[in-house]
Amino acid sequence: MYHSISSYASPKFRPCIVSPEVFEEHLSYLEQHHYTSMTVTQFVQAMDQGWGKLPPRPVILTFDDGYEDFYTCALPALQRHGFVATLYIATMFVGGTSRWLQREGESLRPMLMWDQVAKISASGIECGAHTHTHPPLDMLSPSVARSEIVHSKELLEEHLGQHVSSFAYPFGYYTSVVRRIVQESGYTSACAIKHTISSPVDDPYALARLAIKPDTDVHDLATALSSGCGPLVASPVKRIRANVRQGVRGVYGKLWAGWSAIDKRASKEIRSSYAN
Repeated sequence: MYHSISSYASPKFRPCIVSPEVFEEHLSYLEQHHYTSMTVTQFVQAMDQGWGKLPPRPVILTFDDGYEDFYTCALPALQRHGFVATLYIATMFVGGTSRWLQREGESLRPMLMWDQVAKISASGIECGAHTHTHPPLDMLSPSVARSEIVHSKELLEEHLGQHVSSFAYPFGYYTSVVRRIVQESGYTSACAIKHTISSPVDDPYALARLAIKPDTDVHDLATALSSGCGPLVASPVKRIRANVRQGVRGVYGKLWAGWSAIDKRASKEIRSSYAN
């Protein structure tokens, strides 16, 4: 799981960037060791058909939020190495900036334009939904969560002219109700985080991912992929704690520290964006 491929960030957002140089090193390692990239939807389809349908040494590269640097930095690098990926887009901010990151000093980070999203999709990259306004879904009422989940899908399908099958939970947080809404909305998969490698026996609506950090070197990446352990992989106890709300959020949850169980300002913004 990557976010922004960039060398610059505010201190609070720094855990969510990977420099172009480090990203290039990751891709070079994967290519040199003959990993085969897949989209999330391709992986889920293979899961349905059994382990034998997976390609040799499969790897899935995902990118959350939809920053413009995916188009300018990540996509050219992926194409040089012959890799596909799945990009999850928060649709309200397409054509603008990352306004939901105001508290982190990152409200002006450029997001993708719709024409760039179309070109990305045409290049073979899977474009999935990441809600409309990027809220933590487990803190919303079911009706507001459904609006977030459905509206982002509708906008992407309208602009791309194709079915959108995959979803990613903002910050990795979800509940059984949110999971059910995602399934009922017509998605075939959803990505969480979980800080471990995924497998063909995963719940397709709660796929595990490794959070790639600015200091993730090739050795750490190789250790995680080859042995399922190392700095990128959390212990079972830590994974349980990471997926249960106990009043203290992890690094990605802190990026939305201003949200409460019922955030009237957020609800108003959601309604306003739909009206526009």
